[in-house]
Amino acid sequence: MKRLFDYRELILALVLVVGVAAIGSYQPVFLRWDNISDMLTETSVLFMMALAQMTVILTRGIDLSVAANLALSGMLAALVSQYYPDTPLVLMILAGVLSGLVLGLFNGLLIAFLGIPPIVMTLGTLAVFRGMIIIIAGGDQVNASEMGAAFQAFPKQVFLGLASPVWIAIVVSFLFWAFLNHTRAGRGLYAVGGNPVAARYCGIDLRRQELLSYAISGAVAGLCGYLWVARYGVAYSEIASGYELTVIAACVIGGVSIGGGVGSVAGTLLGALFLGIVMTALPVLQISPFWQMAISGAVILAAVVINARAERRPDKLILPEARRLKRV
Repeated sequence: MKRLFDYRELILALVLVVGVAAIGSYQPVFLRWDNISDMLTETSVLFMMALAQMTVILTRGIDLSVAANLALSGMLAALVSQYYPDTPLVLMILAGVLSGLVLGLFNGLLIAFLGIPPIVMTLGTLAVFRGMIIIIAGGDQVNASEMGAAFQAFPKQVFLGLASPVWIAIVVSFLFWAFLNHTRAGRGLYAVGGNPVAARYCGIDLRRQELLSYAISGAVAGLCGYLWVARYGVAYSEIASGYELTVIAACVIGGVSIGGGVGSVAGTLLGALFLGIVMTALPVLQISPFWQMAISGAVILAAVVINARAERRPDKLILPEARRLKRV
């Protein structure tokens, strides 16, 4: 019989349905389509960032610099729009993606080939990337009035009731699902995190897989950097400050194991949606802003504790059987 832990995604989905229904019964405005659409738009960046972070965590790594990467890539894209307003939109978006890719590759190269611990490396580059924003922008910020009209218009376009960032998140989610489940490189990420020694004997290049995971994380952060800056109409050094913790929390809530080798696209998306609903529901429920952060943190902590206990459950089941065999 399958353990309860094996039905994590189904349980999380049911929790979301029950939670949304309960909030909607108390505040019907929460279930209005415009509110749901806004919530999905606000959470679209978290969807993509969490999926990218999952690829890193699968290899037993972690990327604490994703939010700083987002901010720096967004600033570079905004500067392109400011100084070269006639640049085609595709190239402006590409500027953000390529910037994020380069920053991700920088992390990956030093972690994979120099053996620097991921948490140390990315904690350092978090500060470096934030500092580079101040240097590049001369301590100033880029405002909406300085950005091109097309640069800002794209994230606000609506198709079939959903803003373009949501559709981008849907496409990115499908690409991640196909990559992780139907490509050799994607399955290799699970192998590296699940059992590095066995993966090496199977001919999997551990360094290449690590480099790939950080490159993906960086490229997605660059894309989200453009979407964030263009949607909110401002680029400065502190945008998305602390957002990396929300991204990691979404992964853990969705069942991604910090120990590596375990995680799914569906679970990660549900974890991100869980946080999106919590952050949207608190203002609707007229919770004081002074309590919103504390309540959000408590909910995240509770989910993480439940996740940790669920992962330890198999060990507890094995011990009694091991003692019985020892007596025999």
